[in-house]
Amino acid sequence: MEEAIGNSVYNFIDLVGTSTEGWEDAVGNAVKTSGRNLTNMRIVEVARMDIRLSDVGIVEYRARVRLSFKHEVEPETL
Repeated sequence: MEEAIGNSVYNFIDLVGTSTEGWEDAVGNAVKTSGRNLTNMRIVEVARMDIRLSDVGIVEYRARVRLSFKHEVEPETL
């Protein structure tokens, strides 16, 4: 069953997830951590990926993501 699209309100936020394992884990960490406080998360776009280096090599993978979530709006308040 598909959800009706009308009268919806969405927010977008930018997040940076980090990991010592890889970019996929960095994205997962951003989504998992934000999911503790946000509900109705819809879409995650990976906007940018980079690596933090040191003398010994890769120290940290970082993924900047854009996450959208839907606001719960009572129909009579629209």
